Amino acid sequence: QVQLVESGGGSVQAGGSLRLSCTASGSTFTFIAMGWFRQAPGKEREFVATITWSGLNTYYADSVKGRFTISGDNAKNTVSLQMNSLKPEDTAVYYCAATTRGSSSYFRTTPQRYDYWGQGTQVTVSS
Repeated sequence: QVQLVESGGGSVQAGGSLRLSCTASGSTFTFIAMGWFRQAPGKEREFVATITWSGLNTYYADSVKGRFTISGDNAKNTVSLQMNSLKPEDTAVYYCAATTRGSSSYFRTTPQRYDYWGQGTQVTVSS
């Protein structure tokens, strides 16, 4: 069984920074990729960033490109999301996800592509 636990959420003013971390346990050797999604109240879960677990290649949503950085340490089974220049529209619950299906030759940007999810961590950005 796989468990994902996020940490690092909180409240910050616009323009500030936060760093989210996700620690995985269990059968992490089966991971193909990990990702971050977010969900604001009344909205669908939205892709933020993803990283392949073998080559650590990354891909971002246009809305966060240049402001957020995803990084991974597959020896420590952790993935992080450094969020800079935060905006009020970044306010959401952020979820870490992992997939064990398919290959690492493409990036997964939809929730259906992921098998495991963390419990989520709240990020609030005030103006």
